[in-house]
Amino acid sequence: MKYLEFIFRTIPCTETVNDVLSAVLADVGFESFVERHDGIAAYIQADLYQEKKVRQAIADYPLPDTSITYDYTEAEDKDWNEEWEKNFFQPIIIDNRCVIHSTFHRDVPQAEYDIVINPQMAFGTGHHETTSLIISELLKTNLSGKNVLDMGCGTSILAILARMRGAASCTAIDIDDWCVRNSKENIALNHVDGIEIYQGDASSLANKGSFDVVIANINRNILLADMRYYVTHMKTGATLLISGFYTKDIPILQAEAQRLGLHPDSQREKNHWAALIFKKLN
Repeated sequence: MKYLEFIFRTIPCTETVNDVLSAVLADVGFESFVERHDGIAAYIQADLYQEKKVRQAIADYPLPDTSITYDYTEAEDKDWNEEWEKNFFQPIIIDNRCVIHSTFHRDVPQAEYDIVINPQMAFGTGHHETTSLIISELLKTNLSGKNVLDMGCGTSILAILARMRGAASCTAIDIDDWCVRNSKENIALNHVDGIEIYQGDASSLANKGSFDVVIANINRNILLADMRYYVTHMKTGATLLISGFYTKDIPILQAEAQRLGLHPDSQREKNHWAALIFKKLN
């Protein structure tokens, strides 16, 4: 499978600028990202690349006063796990309770919850703000005996943590076949059971039953389109936890949740990113 390697140069070149850029690019098909001194390198399957979409994504970049330029070449074959080890994925500790690392890491800090993942893309490692926001929320939520749904599961790091925290069962769904395969690998690495993995979108929730906790870390447009499906499969008293969007998107997502009968519970923010928590009271 051929990949294109894009070099995106950002001014200012800050962690926030590059994190937001990675999220914007993920929405148009980019799969993996590596930090550089002047921006990021990003990789996309050659047959998925659409120049118009990339140009529009850059034009719509949400942070003001940011300059982004890029060029690309056909990517050479690489050992992508080695690239991660050298350039990006380092162990992370969230709220001093959950450490996330890969099999190639040594001298990993000790924590209450130890999660091992071998990812090949920037999301689902815990480094991105949206993932860490949800992990922080899961660490303080009583999941004991609960049935949990993880929509857009990616690496399934959230489903894995939910089971470690006592969830009775987890259903994890992603539209991407690679995510499904990677999820299965990560679940095996962590020696957890009770997680069912499915490929599909929100329409695949048919016949999946109902849930006590629904997690959706995707993006604003998919959340707006699919929230009605989540609500249909939430039990009375269930919690909906959503992230994957910017703080400026909070009002429109709150309005849709309330239109569907959900009640706002709380919200969290980090570096322009947000997470919202809702309850289904009846």
